[in-house]
Amino acid sequence: MSISPSRFALACIVVLAAAGCTQERQNEIRRGIQNWTGTNGILEVYGGDKVVKRFLQIDKLSTALGTDDKLPRSYRYGYGVYDENLNGAVDPGEKRVYFEIGDYNHYVFFESPR
Repeated sequence: MSISPSRFALACIVVLAAAGCTQERQNEIRRGIQNWTGTNGILEVYGGDKVVKRFLQIDKLSTALGTDDKLPRSYRYGYGVYDENLNGAVDPGEKRVYFEIGDYNHYVFFESPR
């Protein structure tokens, strides 16, 4: 299988452009792609060493920005299915909800292994 010259040139341009970006800019691009594609994330909120709330099927967790000053606020928000019985699965009756979580909470956000 051979690659056409135009595809090879495009691939070289993408690689060179990525190499020329700072690490922070590469991270911003990666987050932008991830926000666009979604993550199927899980958010677990802890009270001490126990999970007290869990949200499933989260596309992204966003940082709130001020309306006038556009500065980051001290909480994150998103939409996910509230796992009422903490079994890690979406059960009948569990609904998709909006949630906010403050910077002073202990939480873990990760991609679903399933």
